[in-house]
Amino acid sequence: MAAASCLLSEDQFLCCICLEVFTDPVSTPCGHNFCKNCITQHWNSSPLCQCPVCKRKYYTRPELHVNTFISEMAAQFKLSAQQEASSSSRRRSEQQSAKPGEVLCDVCTGTKLKALKSCLVCLTSYCETHLQPHQTVSGLKRHQLIDPVKNLERRICSKHDKLLEMFCKSDQMCVCVVCSVSDHKRHDVVPLKEEYKVKKAGVLSFCRI
Repeated sequence: MAAASCLLSEDQFLCCICLEVFTDPVSTPCGHNFCKNCITQHWNSSPLCQCPVCKRKYYTRPELHVNTFISEMAAQFKLSAQQEASSSSRRRSEQQSAKPGEVLCDVCTGTKLKALKSCLVCLTSYCETHLQPHQTVSGLKRHQLIDPVKNLERRICSKHDKLLEMFCKSDQMCVCVVCSVSDHKRHDVVPLKEEYKVKKAGVLSFCRI
């Protein structure tokens, strides 16, 4: 049964009246299937019993028979769909769970998920769920988002509220882009990532000596 249900699509289990997976499916004499409650209410609200699919008319209300096969298949399909949804939710949770060293969402309570972005305006890091307002609310969409970073407050220039993404070799300090063209205009300023690679390479060279 489980193998067979995998070969069938959801459309094959939908009642054409409520457009949901069959509940207590019954068959009409013309061979069409509906939820028992759906076809009963449909005929109760109409002066004539007529099949919603083929329009066959019945001058006396026909006896409805439970379609055992469809009922079992629909039940199996519902179970498979629920299991798949649960499995997908579990996989999504595992994918979003933070690993050691990754930036955590500042808003999550309980289990902290990994952050996808950090906001330079809110000074907060957000996971996929808590990031959604920044992607949908017009006021928040104007906020500057960057790849998630730890200790966000320490990485913001206190003077210009910009990310400290440059490194001034002259003063041996991290600066923001505005600082690099103002207070440090004539200094030797390079991207922070570049300086990090240089220093990391120097440490590795020292360790090999």
